[in-house]
Amino acid sequence: MYDNGVGVLSQYGLTAKTTCRGRGAMLCETETGWKSIQEFGGARNKLELQWQLQDQLVRSGAVQTDCPLRNEAGQLVSQGEDGLCYVVREWYPGKECDTRSLPDIRRAASAMARLHKAACLPLQKEYEKESLVSECTRHNAEIRKIRKYIAGKQKKNPFEKLLLDSANEFLEQGEAAVEKLKNSGYETLREQARQKGCICHGEFTQHNILFGSGGQDTVIHFDKWNFDLPAADLYQFMRKILEKHSWDLQTGAAILSAYEREQPLNDEERKNLGIRLAYPWKYWKLANHYYCGKKAWISQKDVEKLEQIKTQKKNWLNFINNMDF
Repeated sequence: MYDNGVGVLSQYGLTAKTTCRGRGAMLCETETGWKSIQEFGGARNKLELQWQLQDQLVRSGAVQTDCPLRNEAGQLVSQGEDGLCYVVREWYPGKECDTRSLPDIRRAASAMARLHKAACLPLQKEYEKESLVSECTRHNAEIRKIRKYIAGKQKKNPFEKLLLDSANEFLEQGEAAVEKLKNSGYETLREQARQKGCICHGEFTQHNILFGSGGQDTVIHFDKWNFDLPAADLYQFMRKILEKHSWDLQTGAAILSAYEREQPLNDEERKNLGIRLAYPWKYWKLANHYYCGKKAWISQKDVEKLEQIKTQKKNWLNFINNMDF
């Protein structure tokens, strides 16, 4: 009988007292606390390194994590009776960061900084993030290709008209960001990060940090971890929050202040963060989603997202120009 992987707990000497569904996982209360059970189809070598990273973070006291557990045979991956592979992890109940709450936002930024101070492993080139110069240059080329494709269409729907009308201004912003990157100390920062073995969470959003009732902060879902500058995580978290706050300067300053109390940024790191925030990532993502998907039907939600990007552009540029980057 299919049991969502709960049966693998026997391979850990555990039994489930209570079960409930979580975000992409089954949560179980056991004799030794809560655990999460999730199907696994990734690379086992990377999972071993992920275990090292998360175990290191827990031992450092920086944050709690949903660290993978080893079964009684010493393995991180267990096969269930249904033939599927599962990973069992520690789980700590808590509430997600509320993006409307400034205290929650500050607390999340502080937890991220503590994570960055403790997160490092000897560099593994296969898990190093692509150069930001290469990535942004590639995305600019994709925007140009999409612009040319839409311009060549005889009939254009409202979304395509909006996308085409705004392509030049966002492409100009993207190309300016690449030039700033090339003329900055980015490559030096990248080499320093390589030597330190700096690691990013890879998806540090409000959904992946839980606040426990006892004041403990738990960071979850490390599957996208990689070797990169810490600014990559900070940029992603800031962008997600600031889009919800119409690029409010005070909110941005509060995030930076909370982060830097734990992990100060030098001038080049602040400059790199500013360049990341100045690149039109959301516009590229929406354009690329359109180009790679079915074009016969355009979601109204995508139209609304594009309109929001255009509406927020003034506030976005004002933020970039007035923050101390």
